[in-house]
Amino acid sequence: MNARESVLVLNAGSSSLKAGLFAADGRCQWREQRSWQPASGTMEEVLDGWLPAALESWNGEPLLAAHRVVHGGERFTAPTLLSSPVLDALEAMIALAPLHNRPALAVMRWLSCWNPQLPQWACFDTAFHSTLPPEARTYALPAAWRELGLRRFGFHGLNHQHVSETVSRRWSDKHQPPTRPLRLISCHLGAGCSLCAIRDGRSVATTMGYTPLDGLVMATRSGSIDPGLLLHLLRQGLTPEQLEQGLQGASGLLGLSGGLSSDMRQLRQAASDGHDGASLALAVFRHSLLEGIGAMAANLGGVDVIALSGGIGEHDHALLADLELSLGWLGPIELVRVPADEEGLIARECLSAAGGMQVGPGRCWPTA
Repeated sequence: MNARESVLVLNAGSSSLKAGLFAADGRCQWREQRSWQPASGTMEEVLDGWLPAALESWNGEPLLAAHRVVHGGERFTAPTLLSSPVLDALEAMIALAPLHNRPALAVMRWLSCWNPQLPQWACFDTAFHSTLPPEARTYALPAAWRELGLRRFGFHGLNHQHVSETVSRRWSDKHQPPTRPLRLISCHLGAGCSLCAIRDGRSVATTMGYTPLDGLVMATRSGSIDPGLLLHLLRQGLTPEQLEQGLQGASGLLGLSGGLSSDMRQLRQAASDGHDGASLALAVFRHSLLEGIGAMAANLGGVDVIALSGGIGEHDHALLADLELSLGWLGPIELVRVPADEEGLIARECLSAAGGMQVGPGRCWPTA
């Protein structure tokens, strides 16, 4: 098996690490996943005991390594070649998405020690949303606050882009020639959930904001809530750390179900058995999703396709049936499922970005 024409893609999350080798067209050649928890071991220990051995059976070194980074801020809006200044800049942005950016940086630094000759690139979940118009990205805050960089960034952009490209190809094949730009709502529904209104391949509105906490109800994240509620809790004596833990890890489906579960499959089973908390969690999740779809449809001025992706979007048959019944008011639309493929997109994007570079083990510089 040959790795010399492949891209090593590394996707570090808050509790898992995915690694895979992808061909130039994004096809997966090999993929594995490992769990990790900060409390039980470092990311470096997981990598030391796994990745070198896993790659031993592959002949040669990959062309490059590519990483998923959740938050790129205003600076990083395209695939970026990693360097010491870039790593330092990413380090400074950890606070914007600590559950994801911190482990991604740990993987980058580990890889630079394990194989310093391998060029590394990063793709950013916020990059696809760099096309948001001012009215969609600007918060109604004092100018002095907005000058601090407080704005809507949006997330899950890598998968929203993949969904957009996949649906656009199908749409073009079906409608020759297309009579108007495709109006698409991409629904990334998994442990994290977000919607993206996409017109002609460009993000024009999305539900997540300055951080991945905003928007829809998620597995353990609250989604949008009244900021006055947070002020009230602070005045009651909660610390910012307690607020963060509650909003990030104890809210969403888990909190709504009374701590029963954050897993949609378990909640549906429990609800069918009469568990009130599970039923409430499903109802609030549905309400949040329908409300968000309505807002995205309004931004687009109508909808042609709604695409479901992510663990819930791809596999929850009850949700698909419910949406088919509940969205009739939108008129004729296509409701489709698109399997998530962030890693394949990352491989294609980074190889494309490196097209003007000579890339391979031990070299990465502009070609003449």
